Amino acid sequence: MNIVVEKQPKCVATLRVEIPAETVRGQRDEIVRHFASRAKIPGFRPGKAPQAIVEKRFEKDIAEQLHGRLIEEAYDKAMEQEDLKVLEFGHPQDLTTGPDGGISFVSTLTLAPQVALPEYKGITVTVPPAELPEEDLQNQLQELRERFADLNTVEGRSAVMGDFAVIDYSSSVDGRPTDDFLGKPAGSLSGHEGFWLKLDEKSFLPGFAAEIAGMNAGESRDITLTLPDDFAVEALRGREIVFSVALKEIKEQVLPELNDEFAAKLLPGKGLEDLTSFLRENMTRERAQRIGDMKVNQIVAHFNSLVDFELPEDLVTRETQSQADAMVQRGVQAGMSEDEIESQQNEIFASANQQAVTNLRSNFILQEIARAENIAASDRELVNYLAGLAQQRKMSPKKFIKDMQRAGRLPSVRNSIVIGKTIDFLVEQANVVESPEATFE
Repeated sequence: MNIVVEKQPKCVATLRVEIPAETVRGQRDEIVRHFASRAKIPGFRPGKAPQAIVEKRFEKDIAEQLHGRLIEEAYDKAMEQEDLKVLEFGHPQDLTTGPDGGISFVSTLTLAPQVALPEYKGITVTVPPAELPEEDLQNQLQELRERFADLNTVEGRSAVMGDFAVIDYSSSVDGRPTDDFLGKPAGSLSGHEGFWLKLDEKSFLPGFAAEIAGMNAGESRDITLTLPDDFAVEALRGREIVFSVALKEIKEQVLPELNDEFAAKLLPGKGLEDLTSFLRENMTRERAQRIGDMKVNQIVAHFNSLVDFELPEDLVTRETQSQADAMVQRGVQAGMSEDEIESQQNEIFASANQQAVTNLRSNFILQEIARAENIAASDRELVNYLAGLAQQRKMSPKKFIKDMQRAGRLPSVRNSIVIGKTIDFLVEQANVVESPEATFE
């Protein structure tokens, strides 16, 4: 068997295979004998039909099995001979049978990237202290008070920071409605009626709330803002946008007292001390999870800053689409309209592509570390993991595992377990520095 592999950029290779006639005949004869031993042909006892009749009756099946076996053997030999790590073999093309019975074909292979690992043990990561700051706990209690606050209509004074303003507004850029300027819907940026806005610097756009402070109910005002250079909508970066705002109502937030009565509304039968303890435990648990995620993110970022290699384009395309779909789904769940999503389509795909490249590169690096450290997932670990997923979905573990097996998803699940174990290994090996200056932002 003659194997030629021509490697190309972007993890692609062309495989050219020539299988000599004697190899083809040997394999074909073996397959024909197998068919003949099992064939049930009228007029002949099982396994006793003449070979010529068997070949004619099962010609198509014999050819399919022959080609499948020869192609699989060629792939195996190519991987062994060229030391290839193949992600996808592709569909054989130009499958040709020569005059002497020899077979040749060409196939496009998708190869795993060649990853040169840097030093991966003892990576320094900097995280906030594990102990929950008292300030965070008090802020959480304050947020709960704000969530259950009464909102009373204000009369006789102008709006101040901290109030809620009910407004109607529209916007324009260069004297044209924002939708017309962009040539597509701008979502909530273009306008809204009966919009509730907390007068806070973090609300809507920087500087917007401060311009409404000082207005009275029934008053209208034009607010001009310059959008930042990193604004989500590329066409509006650095441009002035004018909002025509009408203040309809001012609402004042009246916070409930922080006492046992308030706590009982959240935890029936409990007091303020119980509520405080409950929040501290949950926040401490969540903080530990965020610190763990922070360690992983820093380790992944460390590798991505040091290691660069080409990725298969097909994988990048598929992962980009997957990330974009997830972003859109999160946007819908957060209340974004179809128009808003449409207006940010380019930005969504740019961000999705960046995330896809990071994810794939990280995955290949972690797989390479797993190989170097002989990190694997046993069958028991795989079954236990799948049983856990089945329990979460309230399914029979046996049926769930069979369904996953039929769908061909067991290798990807096993790989996910290996990646998780590799990350745990790297975190254990990391040099963790706790610093009060470190933040979760």
